[in-house]
Amino acid sequence: MEDRVRFALEKLLNVAHGDTGQSRRVASFILAWWNAEVHGGFDLTDLVNLDRDVCEDMVTVFTWLAREKDVVYPDAYKPEVVAIIRRWRPHIEID
Repeated sequence: MEDRVRFALEKLLNVAHGDTGQSRRVASFILAWWNAEVHGGFDLTDLVNLDRDVCEDMVTVFTWLAREKDVVYPDAYKPEVVAIIRRWRPHIEID
């Protein structure tokens, strides 16, 4: 993962740990990547409710994912993702 993508992802993770509507939307974006079947998808219309810089970080991550030849997950950030699951999807059991 390129530094600019890593930086964008880390900013998104920080937002998702918050307690706002924007945080919930960013969490949905990250969790859709982690496992959409379990955590649900990301509603593209939510983009209108996000700050421009947050949207740009999502575009950076999404573009990087689209260009990868293989499926890539944010495994290096598993502790942060698990914390997001606990915050925003408390009804889902974590392995």
